[in-house]
Amino acid sequence: MYFIIPKLIVTIIFNIYMRIQVKKVKIGQAVDAIIEDNKGNIILIKRKYPPYQGFYALPGGFIKKGEKPKQALVREIKEETNLDVKIIGKVGVFDKEGRDPRGNIHSTTFRCIIDNTSNMRSGDDSKEIELISKERLKDLEIAFDHKKIIKKANLLN
Repeated sequence: MYFIIPKLIVTIIFNIYMRIQVKKVKIGQAVDAIIEDNKGNIILIKRKYPPYQGFYALPGGFIKKGEKPKQALVREIKEETNLDVKIIGKVGVFDKEGRDPRGNIHSTTFRCIIDNTSNMRSGDDSKEIELISKERLKDLEIAFDHKKIIKKANLLN
């Protein structure tokens, strides 16, 4: 119980902070990464904070003022997975209303590859990080619209 209260306080503060940040701009700009290893597995994180706390999601996050999308992507991947990836292409911009419960968030998603996952470890907003086979991915419940994004990248039927 002693550790639950501090975690609860951090979660509440984080949610308030994110709502304030999203409300500062009419459209929140974010990035997401589909990271594939050399065996065809996809890297997913388990979210540490709401929304979708405890759910699997693509690594990613909000673009900071002055950042370009690819810079934000590299930063977010490093913060959440400790990995350095190679960006191989843009999957698209996902902006369907209601895709994110925090507001009107537009996410630019990039496809990335990684040769070496030995340095992989969870960080900032990720509770866990895992390599998921495409077969297992089919049955997994994934946060936001990330499963649709993975399908758009032709990595899931």
